[in-house]
Amino acid sequence: MSIEQNYNRIIARLIDDIDNNTTDQAEGTMTVPSTAYTDPDIWQQEMDLIFKKVPVFVALTQEIPNPGDYKTLQFLDKPLLITRLQDGTARVMLNVCSHRAMTIANKPCGNQSRFTCPYHGWMYSNDGALRGVADQEKFGDFDKQANGLRQLPVYERAGLIFTVLDADGEVDFDGFLGEIMEDVGRLGMEKWHYCGQRQIHGANWKIAYDGYLEGYHFAAAHPDTIAQRTYSNVMEFGAYGPHTLICFPHLAIKENLKDVAPDQYHTQENNGYDWIRTLFPNISIFVAPEITLISQIMPGPGPNQNTTYLNFIHPSKPAGEDVELQGMMDFLCDVVDTEDYKVGLAIQRGLEAHAHSNVTFGRNEAGNQLFHKWVSWYLAKDPSAPKPTL
Repeated sequence: MSIEQNYNRIIARLIDDIDNNTTDQAEGTMTVPSTAYTDPDIWQQEMDLIFKKVPVFVALTQEIPNPGDYKTLQFLDKPLLITRLQDGTARVMLNVCSHRAMTIANKPCGNQSRFTCPYHGWMYSNDGALRGVADQEKFGDFDKQANGLRQLPVYERAGLIFTVLDADGEVDFDGFLGEIMEDVGRLGMEKWHYCGQRQIHGANWKIAYDGYLEGYHFAAAHPDTIAQRTYSNVMEFGAYGPHTLICFPHLAIKENLKDVAPDQYHTQENNGYDWIRTLFPNISIFVAPEITLISQIMPGPGPNQNTTYLNFIHPSKPAGEDVELQGMMDFLCDVVDTEDYKVGLAIQRGLEAHAHSNVTFGRNEAGNQLFHKWVSWYLAKDPSAPKPTL
């Protein structure tokens, strides 16, 4: 089945849901121990077995579009330097001098072909090669070729750049990301305009991710925003391994699609329905008609915290001042921060009060169930075990 056919099938089911007051459902309810959101040992296992082992998103192509562009990012205990080389390829390296472990690049972004360590003046090119040891005759013998910046695997596709923080051996990027990246690739985001970023702070990373995976909360948590155009508690799911497609119907879906042939439903994104595309373990992509939001949940520094980077892109660069785009960025940031993450922080306090031993996901929260099954699959450290499915 092609991506377009899969879209058409899901959207047709969505229309049936509206007609019959139904929604996509799992076979049963599912419980997750409350300690999954509070226990430091569990959190550390998640960092070691998931975030440091699977491909994780670190930058948008359009954050570093030109040769010499770079970005720095602290990801868990890894300070990263992401650069664009003269040949157009990207590099991801540890932003740590090979001399005495000083941070090389201290600005969040910029453009330069070389980096000089601010401690002793050692110089590196933007591919990570060590080019100069200050006063080397006095320093002594040192193999510059073998002591460049530590390289990490890099994978760039569909406007997104990924790495693996703690790679041991070959990384099968396509095996992990392939199908969902084919889907995302249809958007053409690698050519879009990067508008900017906002930062917000929230609770445990899974509480944040849970919120992107269902529309059950729209009526209660978003009565004046999302619920004004989108049905609450009506959604259809698709999955590519641990990654999900979630389709949410607009209140006007039947009116907007009444003259559209069913084999063309896939062409009407934002005109009757919206998709949320999630990339396990921590990315949500929401393509709105006004702007696209790519949410990047960064766990920590402990089990009760996360920092989320809200990255905004648009298909075209504004001709003048992008006042409207900036306004939409502020609006979406405010919705996520004050309506979603405020709730998440209250949930964290409730979990830490030990009021209940479990949280329960309903049959209508199939995306959440799949996500938590995949978290458990990775923590079990048994690659031969059956992989979770919807």
